[in-house]
Amino acid sequence: METTREFLKGLGVEVSVSGHRRLPDGVKARIVAETLVPGATVNEVARKYDLRPNHLSAWRRMARDGDLVLPAPDAGAEFAPLVVFDVEPPSPVEAAEAAHQAIEIMAGSVSVRLDGATSTGRIAEIVRALGGGA
Repeated sequence: METTREFLKGLGVEVSVSGHRRLPDGVKARIVAETLVPGATVNEVARKYDLRPNHLSAWRRMARDGDLVLPAPDAGAEFAPLVVFDVEPPSPVEAAEAAHQAIEIMAGSVSVRLDGATSTGRIAEIVRALGGGA
């Protein structure tokens, strides 16, 4: 079985004879990214890499402050921007056509269908209630 020292050297970590480790920023960033996975804790990740949790917390602060660039999230997560804005009122014919079109909001396993005449303010409220807005 691979030792922690061999494992870390495989990641590009410099390990001195005394055991002192110098981790490149890329390795720190990957380790920090593991703490951001839902359900992961700093203590668990620190234990996995034989680190002190306070060092890992300091790296997380560096990432939050923009001093440590994290790798891109897994390809499994996809985000789309939500843009809601009001435009000039439509003509009566356009309004009648829009009222027959449905608006569908998907959030996980929840699907909300709205009438096409629903106001942008109401749509924004629903999106926030579903956890999609700040």
